[in-house]
Amino acid sequence: MSDTSRLFFALWPDDETRHKLARFSQTVLMNDFKKIPPNNFHVTLVFIGNVNKAGESAIKDQVASISSEPFAIRFNQLSYWNKPKVVCLTSNLPPEPLLILSESLNTIVNHCGIETDRKPFNPHVTLARHVLSYVERECQPIIWQAESLSLVESSSNIDGVYYTVKEQWPFVK
Repeated sequence: MSDTSRLFFALWPDDETRHKLARFSQTVLMNDFKKIPPNNFHVTLVFIGNVNKAGESAIKDQVASISSEPFAIRFNQLSYWNKPKVVCLTSNLPPEPLLILSESLNTIVNHCGIETDRKPFNPHVTLARHVLSYVERECQPIIWQAESLSLVESSSNIDGVYYTVKEQWPFVK
């Protein structure tokens, strides 16, 4: 058994939001795309990568210092990203608390000695992979009420990638 886990911080949807996303995905995507299973819907805040148990423990200890109030994200755009060949639900105006949260998490992970990808943060929900082309457009908004932060483990098996929430930290109201 490996001493490392492939981790990322994410917003994890409640059941109602997950069902909204699943219904929406069914109405906008054609069948020949590799659709993301609804149980994998999330918003990645910071991809951490492979981390040993000591690194994971240090990150968890530091995250306890972050505080955020709940906030809403208005996803209102279907976007196509050519290089990874994905269709995503994106927001043309991400809320400031979301941007602050992502930056704070990046800082914590970096202080724990782990380098993160420093591309600009672009909050999104991936709906399909292996998409050769897609016409971007505005869409009926889906409101995601973020109530907590999750540390998620990414694993693979013969059926594909699956995610397990390892820990959650509720936002303070």
